Amino acid sequence: MRRTIVLPLLIAAGSLSASAAMAQGYGYAGPNDPMAAARGRANYGGGFIEMLMTGRDPTPYGRGGAVYNRPGGQYAYGQTVRSAPGYEADPFEAARQPQAGRRVAALGQPIEPQQGIQQLVDPRFHKQEVAYDGPHKPGTIIIDTPQRFLFLVQPGGRALRYGIGVGRPGFSWAGMKTITRKAEWPSWTPPAEMLKRRPDLPRFMAGGPENPMGARAMYLGSSLYRIHGTNEPNTIGQAVSSGCIRMTNDDVKDLYERVRVGAKVLVI
Repeated sequence: MRRTIVLPLLIAAGSLSASAAMAQGYGYAGPNDPMAAARGRANYGGGFIEMLMTGRDPTPYGRGGAVYNRPGGQYAYGQTVRSAPGYEADPFEAARQPQAGRRVAALGQPIEPQQGIQQLVDPRFHKQEVAYDGPHKPGTIIIDTPQRFLFLVQPGGRALRYGIGVGRPGFSWAGMKTITRKAEWPSWTPPAEMLKRRPDLPRFMAGGPENPMGARAMYLGSSLYRIHGTNEPNTIGQAVSSGCIRMTNDDVKDLYERVRVGAKVLVI
């Protein structure tokens, strides 16, 4: 007996709820209601009762459709977002799209190109004045290969010390030389011995910022060795050359102005 009244009771409850909703103006369609035609179907007040009575999902975009701030114009499972009728396109959508030719950060925001990390010279290889009590006269250049320093002897028991790059293992050397020539922004013609080891090198390179000889060069006797600048300042303090002495372009310019042709160069 109890089972036979369950369904009528549910129907009655639904009817009462629908009637209450109509009384509050949610589903009532008066004779002159201008929105009646637009609605075109009964309204049970929304929520669970409407779903129970009609089987319709009462949310305007379907279950899960009323989701905001979903990045990239996508729902959680990849469906494309479509604006509801009468609403304009998302004004922030264009800003979320990656722009051609620009890097994009992990969160999707474009970032400006950045300069490469600058290679800095170890501070201990910066130019400085030091004490000197050796036997050599002012104007003499002393190159300390193991310590990677070049000293220019000054009057009064002083010397200017510069950081340098030297010959890599198998290309270091020692002896006394003389500066026989000086050149600003020298050109570079790799010697035959170097071309045998590196046939990919150019046969000639005009002077300039891209030239591995740097801003200045001081030629040592009749040898192939030079004291010169470099476009690779990060190699100062290292043994990387084919026997030449490298300096930063600022330091080689400074030394160039202080020494003369005929100056003695002692390499130890």
